[in-house]
Amino acid sequence: MPHLQFEINQRLENKTKEKFANAIREAFAEVMGTGTDHIAISIREFDKYNLTIGRVNPEHDICLMNLDIREGRTIEKRRELALRYMNIVKNNFNVDPQNQYVTFTQHPGEDFHLLEKYLADWEADEDPLA
Repeated sequence: MPHLQFEINQRLENKTKEKFANAIREAFAEVMGTGTDHIAISIREFDKYNLTIGRVNPEHDICLMNLDIREGRTIEKRRELALRYMNIVKNNFNVDPQNQYVTFTQHPGEDFHLLEKYLADWEADEDPLA
């Protein structure tokens, strides 16, 4: 059950957040070869100067992404997902990719719990809720 966290230093409309979350889920499922029902997304909005990246003027729009995922994805898959997410952030929030930062944290499947069960370790083309 990935928990995909996005922090941005601007205020967003609900319709924009809904469109964004749908694009994020679909990209994750496509790149990582999984379904979408177990994907958790957090969008946190901050005022200017509450988020910084050393190379970016804090007056500019910034997006920080912390992606908690199950272990097992290759660096190529993680890189593909990071670049796709940067593009989705650019298209939905108008944040320059130079002003974005992505961090992956990997966990064994047993670290992810739903009411029904905890998840198994990741396998290609799986349905984690089956």
